[in-house]
Amino acid sequence: MDSYQSVYPVSPRALLLDFYGTLTSACTRGPAHELVPRLLGCDPAEYRAVLDTSFYARCRGAYGDALETMRWIAGELGVAPSASRLRAAQAARLIAVRADTRLRPEAFPTLWQLRRRGIRLAVVSDCAWELPEIMRGMPITHLIDAKVFSVHVGHCKPRPEMYLTACDRLGVAPQDCAFVGDGGSRELSGAEALGIRAVRLAAPDLVDHLVFATDDTFTGPSAPTLPEATTLALTALSPAH
Repeated sequence: MDSYQSVYPVSPRALLLDFYGTLTSACTRGPAHELVPRLLGCDPAEYRAVLDTSFYARCRGAYGDALETMRWIAGELGVAPSASRLRAAQAARLIAVRADTRLRPEAFPTLWQLRRRGIRLAVVSDCAWELPEIMRGMPITHLIDAKVFSVHVGHCKPRPEMYLTACDRLGVAPQDCAFVGDGGSRELSGAEALGIRAVRLAAPDLVDHLVFATDDTFTGPSAPTLPEATTLALTALSPAH
């Protein structure tokens, strides 16, 4: 901890937060996802496999907009649904992702308290087209100063562009920021590489979280709850301690 303290002696003025698994409870693919392969006319297991192997490409927007991405998925599965079934499948996927997206009970009060303290807030998320749509109706939306979605940026964590876009939109330098996340996409190491203080949220429910590219090399601090993780991230760590 001594080296960590010596690098970050000053409290950050802004906080970058992962979304899935950090502001939300652990995410898994619930039963609502079963409707999508039925509408496409494909095997559910094969559909899930394509989602898994294409995760980062889809999150970079590599296959076009939401409907074009669903058309690409269908093509990978060897099916060619009609335009109406393709639209229905994408609508069903949005409903399924929304059903899986449950804010942690402490998310709203934690963000509200941070805003009251004058901390600038950004969500930095690897996501496909569904999350930008879903977040419009979330109660935390108005508490967040900047939303950085990989599908808009064209890059995923741990690429610097994700963090630097958030810093630019918040009007702060990386060294004035902290980052809290569960560690997917090697996001904690990516933040540290830019001089951003990083803290892992190690909540017990995350043992069941659907995650890709876990940050196994990160050895920095962690906390079991979102309030504790954000407090740790924003606390000045003096070299004298």
